[in-house]
Amino acid sequence: MTLIASLLVALGGCTVFHQPGSDVNPIHTRIYRTDYNTAWQAVLDALKSYDRAVVNREAGVIQTAWVDGNGHAGFVDPLAIEDASYKSKYRLSVSVAPGNYNGKPSVKISIQKEQLVQKDLLDTWQSVKTDAIEERTLLYRVGRVVYVKHKLKKMEQEKVRRALEEGV
Repeated sequence: MTLIASLLVALGGCTVFHQPGSDVNPIHTRIYRTDYNTAWQAVLDALKSYDRAVVNREAGVIQTAWVDGNGHAGFVDPLAIEDASYKSKYRLSVSVAPGNYNGKPSVKISIQKEQLVQKDLLDTWQSVKTDAIEERTLLYRVGRVVYVKHKLKKMEQEKVRRALEEGV
């Protein structure tokens, strides 16, 4: 009995267990101090070059259509033959959630990129980890669009204020 138990412990010690969810790409998140309408429009502006498969404003969800990734040089490295892929594709899922920060409106925007590759013609699609550059770039773009929209709104308010003062 102790021989079997010690054998199981020895074999179990060398086994690497796969944890559920460990192969999932991380979700990149940023919180913006703005209202939901401005953030939603900023996300749509940042994703304007993508075809969108799902756009649900009430749920705060946008998902792009699958994008053919064969044009990306990152998938084929001439020095790493084992990492070469036959086909690749990816899509982005964006979540926009309203909230409050210190009594002012804020919005949490989360982006996740699902990236799949097919090593050869007979292989199935396999999930690969993303480099997170596209996700971070989109969050930056959203931030810049929000900033520009706020500046334009302030300029418009100032213009209206001056027109009212001059008209009185």
